[in-house]
Amino acid sequence: MVEIKWTDFALNDLDEIGNYIALDSLKYGAITVSELFYSTQILKSSPFVGRVVPEIGKEEFRELIKGNYRIVYKIISENRIDVLTVHHSKRLLHNHLFFE
Repeated sequence: MVEIKWTDFALNDLDEIGNYIALDSLKYGAITVSELFYSTQILKSSPFVGRVVPEIGKEEFRELIKGNYRIVYKIISENRIDVLTVHHSKRLLHNHLFFE
């Protein structure tokens, strides 16, 4: 089974998303963050379920779509996946973040 590692950057994204939604509803902020976080569990058994990130075009950079959000991850090895960012689909994805 694959280990899913959330980067600090991705966890910060979740915090920002939750805080923004919580301005209108604490309940839905918490629900949204929880749904985004747990939606990556499918990657443990199916790491290639997400599509290749179009802006990057490399097989190891993939994304899950959950509502209005793109959960971008990188397949590091057959045993590890790193979640890189959780990104609102209306915002531009800055791919330089993934090559540092």
